[in-house]
Formats: sequence, structure tokens, C-alpha cells
Amino acid sequence: MKAELYIQAGNSLGEGPLWEFATNNLLWVDIEKKLLCISDVRKKNLIEVDFKSRLSAVALTNKSNLVLLALETGLELFDLKNGESVEIANPERNIENNRFNDGKCDPVGRFWIGSMDRTVKPEAGSLYCLEGFNAPQRKLKHLTISNGMDWNLDKKQMYFIDTADYEVKCFDYKVETGSICNPRKVITVPEGYGAPDGMCIDAEGMLWIAHWAGGNVSRWNPENGKLLETVIVPAPHVTSCCFGGENLDTLFITTARKGLNAQQLKDNPQSGGIFFVQPGVKGLRTNLFQIHLNKKLNGNY
Repeated sequence: MKAELYIQAGNSLGEGPLWEFATNNLLWVDIEKKLLCISDVRKKNLIEVDFKSRLSAVALTNKSNLVLLALETGLELFDLKNGESVEIANPERNIENNRFNDGKCDPVGRFWIGSMDRTVKPEAGSLYCLEGFNAPQRKLKHLTISNGMDWNLDKKQMYFIDTADYEVKCFDYKVETGSICNPRKVITVPEGYGAPDGMCIDAEGMLWIAHWAGGNVSRWNPENGKLLETVIVPAPHVTSCCFGGENLDTLFITTARKGLNAQQLKDNPQSGGIFFVQPGVKGLRTNLFQIHLNKKLNGNY
């Protein structure tokens, strides 16, 4: 199976795609260009919103005009209508060389966000969990490239990737509290397959993993660790994926131009584009960050 180009976004480091079911919009970020990217798949357009610092992840919220952003300057609520923003938290304000990386909302609307050192210093990153406007809780530490995550269908397990480990870990997860424990390895990725990056789960409970320097997205069974399927992507640096489309039957895939030399870019001219494939299985609706509307933050929300 081979993915096709959806739109040539020219991303330096495209990441974190998610599907907004209510609007048929695909959202993602370009970390290095500091962009929030939005595309209405019915029009196949591209809207880019510029920021002053690197933007690593975006989450939809339960308030239609607001999104949650993970910027180098902190976690912020951003109003898509008027461009105003307000900081919620920045748990690594005093860690000079770190930035946020991949992030995602859990089944009840907590936002999980990882960090990493800009020079990829080993074990310098952490994984945090933000619930409402409370202070983020650190859930994991000593991470190198905190990356893809998702939750299983019965909401009792959380899957997580630290790219440097070339594996997927599974944690027991309590949906009521957001606690995780009992880590164990459930998938081992052969190094020749490309480094595991972003990840999503499908409606059958199987995991889809994007592979940096691998030119593919792979589907795995986390119950037995078996590789089930491979989608070839005509770009070496594949960064993440999500299910979207009106029937949630399309897998959208982000890629990067960063890290490719002139010859590699010549050989792979679609690098930095957004790709798609219909793999014959559906995904799940995007989890929303839950803003408690009875609370006020700096008088704005």
C-alpha cells in the first residue's frame, strides 16, 4: 500500500496532525517554521498561522473557537477567530535548552505533552499531563525524544513512544485520575525500519506508527507485538499520522524536509507534504481538551 500526496505544504518539520470532525478540517503544525496549519479537505486549501516561537502540538478543545497550543514559550489557549492567546502553564520555564514535542488529549480531555532537549541530549525530557487550568503533573522523566501516544479502546492502557528506545511501551492507565503505572514493552521496532515517531490507534485497537528516516507508516498489534501492514510514503522523514475524513477512514500523514540534503530533496521532492491513504479500517474521533467554562483564566475565558 502506498500513500498519495494530499497537499504539498512544504513543511520543514510537519507534525501532530488531528481531525476536526465538526468542520472537516485537518490541523497540524510545522515546528521549525512556527506555523499552525489548517486545511478544509473539501476545498483542499491551506491556511497558515504564524507564531513567534516553535509550535510543537495543537489540541482541539470543547470550545469551538479555542485550540490549545504547545509553544516554546508555554502552553497557551489560542482563539482562532481573533488571534488572542493566554498562557496556561509552562512547566519547563527554567530549562533553557528544552522544548515541547508531541502532545495529545486523553479520553476524558486531559492534555499530555512531552518535552526534549533541542540538541537531543539523552534523558533530558519529560512527559506532563495538564487537566483543565491546574498545574501540569510530570508523569515520566529521563526521556530523550518524548513522542507518539494514544489510549486503547477500553481506556485502561496508554501507549507511549520515546523515539530513542525504538519501542512502544504500554502503561496501565486509570481514566478517572490519569495515573499510569506498570510500564512494559509491547512493540519493538527494527532499526532498519526507521525511528518510531508519532502514533495513532484505529477502531480495531491496532497502532499506526510513523517512521522517521523510514519512509513509511506501519500498523502493529500491541497485544502480540506483530507487524500487520506497511504504508509506503514517498518522503523519508515521516513524522506522524491521524485518521480523518467524513467517515474517519482516511489516514493523513505528516512529513518533514528537515534533515535531508540537496540530493535527498531532489530524489524526494514531495517531502514536507501531507499524504493520505485509505487503509480499509477506520479511526476514532479526536479527543478534546476540556475547558471548564465555569472557571475564569485572567478574566478571558
